[in-house]
Amino acid sequence: MIENLIIYFLIPFIKIGAIVLILSGAIAYLTLLERKLIAHIQVRLGPMRVGWHGLLQPIADGLKFVLKEDIVPSKADALIFTLAPMISLIPAFVVFSVVPFGPPGMFEGLLRGILSRFLESASVERIVSNPIASGGFVTDINIAVLFVLSVSSVGILGVILGGWASNSKYPLLGALRSSAQMVSYEVAMGFAIISVLLYAGSLSLVEIVQQQQAGGWWYFFIQPVAFFLLLVCGMAETNRLPFDLPEAETELVGGFHTEYSGFRFSLFFLAEYANMITVSALAVTLFWGGWLPPFPNVPWLGFLGIIPPVAWFLIKVFLILYLFIWVRGTLPRFRFDQLMNYGWKVFLPIALGHVILYAAILAI
Repeated sequence: MIENLIIYFLIPFIKIGAIVLILSGAIAYLTLLERKLIAHIQVRLGPMRVGWHGLLQPIADGLKFVLKEDIVPSKADALIFTLAPMISLIPAFVVFSVVPFGPPGMFEGLLRGILSRFLESASVERIVSNPIASGGFVTDINIAVLFVLSVSSVGILGVILGGWASNSKYPLLGALRSSAQMVSYEVAMGFAIISVLLYAGSLSLVEIVQQQQAGGWWYFFIQPVAFFLLLVCGMAETNRLPFDLPEAETELVGGFHTEYSGFRFSLFFLAEYANMITVSALAVTLFWGGWLPPFPNVPWLGFLGIIPPVAWFLIKVFLILYLFIWVRGTLPRFRFDQLMNYGWKVFLPIALGHVILYAAILAI
């Protein structure tokens, strides 16, 4: 009874708390990183006043959002207007319950050292041998990819409901754009992921990383087209430039969040950056070997194992986030007709053709 309580409740609860805290801090400082990088692209300095080189700027921004007046439009649907930002933010955090940031047995030594002080050795070994307890993930389910796609899709509903519940023209237009954009790019993203599943033969994210380790190379090197499709469709799904049509400031004032202010607006703000991290983590897991070092089966690269697996995972996620920010600082926004044309006439045929071609190659 005590063992099951520790394995299925206490340890996952600790992991979830750590992920929420780390992810919240990462989101806060990702905003600072973006402002700094775009400032340097535009030959500016960016935030410099709060702390050394602006390092305390995210804290000041958080306090500003909390202290600002939170206005609800008089003719808005108050309940849905309040729930919409939460519906956008929560799924981005929930997805990380199945994203592996380290290998099975990652915390084995740590758990053994802590639990041996309180439990008998037989109980300690049973707990440590359980992958849910000692693995570098909250849980590993055999339909993890489907779970990620389905839960992350719920976050788009928050954008749609927020625009509709505002009872205003510009937010409604942003919500309609978001729904059309979601339908257009999610299909191509799904086909891009199917290419990986055909090769890995599993829907478990942990198993996909282990298959890359067994094969000796990352899936990016055999499926670069699928990675490109996932990355571009991920940018569209997270409403990032050049696909930020649901909130296009030059056309729709602020789009779906025009009527939001204060703490509710900050939730939409956090949801966008949380979704960026989610897409980056998914791309790293599917195409860049997750926690694995480069070419893990090459003997003379064995010295790369000095770096902890979780550090490799975070480095790769950071590089893809850097690409997200670099694209925002360099590319202009598409027109909406261009956005739809790319989704249906370019990315979807390429993704479908790639799946058919790759399936034929594997069958042969």
